[in-house]
Amino acid sequence: MPDGGGPVDDGPHALTVVVNVGDDTERHGLSVSPDLDTVMYTLAEVNDEERGWGLQDESYATLEQLARLGEDTWFTLGDKDLATHVVRTARLREGVPLSAVTEQLAAALGVRARLVPVTDYRVRTLVDTPSGRVAFQEYFVRRHHADAVLGLHFDGVEEARPAPGVLDAVTDADLLVVAPSNPFLSVEPVLAVPGVREAVRASGARRVAVSPIVGGQAIKGPAAQILETLGHEVSALGVARLYAGLVDVMCIDERDDHLAGPVRDLGFEVLVTDTVMGGPDGRERLARELLTAVGQPGA
Repeated sequence: MPDGGGPVDDGPHALTVVVNVGDDTERHGLSVSPDLDTVMYTLAEVNDEERGWGLQDESYATLEQLARLGEDTWFTLGDKDLATHVVRTARLREGVPLSAVTEQLAAALGVRARLVPVTDYRVRTLVDTPSGRVAFQEYFVRRHHADAVLGLHFDGVEEARPAPGVLDAVTDADLLVVAPSNPFLSVEPVLAVPGVREAVRASGARRVAVSPIVGGQAIKGPAAQILETLGHEVSALGVARLYAGLVDVMCIDERDDHLAGPVRDLGFEVLVTDTVMGGPDGRERLARELLTAVGQPGA
């Protein structure tokens, strides 16, 4: 959920990215934060664009040796990526909070934006399926998100508190953007942390959400399936209904132009554009279009 008054190059705090931690897990004794790392690697421009996760030019010698030693290796970790998890785990065991560890890692990779986990508390997404409740990574990676999602539970969220800087970022923002992430798996675990949803509702920022559904389909991942199984319309309009009262502007793809009127009827301003980014140039184009549409500098 980024906020800020201009592009990253305007200064280290021109952009703050508040990131879900419900996907976090432990593998081979190491603390893994997939969403944080994907954002961090992308902002550092060292991510694997083709896969959409992990690092460029990875090798997997450690994973291969773990398999040889009898370990279950369904969760893929590259050799360079493992270094991130080793450092994170060591710092956490020293008592350093996740937000401070993330700041150190991002700085080491040259990330200019402020990258913040939504909470330093342990929150884990659990997925209710026809065969029972499973941990998020079991559902998403091991079972290839093939199960019907009947419900979601964010274990530990009631006791959680926002990490330092999260509420200030939301309150002080000029522009608040809900990225085109899965509304249920990536956005809701952020909003569910006590105080965050309320801060978004009360923020004086211009608030924009980008629909992850284009032409009735998700660009990637199980967002469309989850909308359907949880009883929502699988469309940009269905996504807009989820964000009613939270944001001012819905950004929908030009293929969904016919839905602009119904979205406006929900009380939104509507921006219709090409929302399929497809890489760094597309991300920059869409970011600049959002800035221009809401009258922010830096476009």
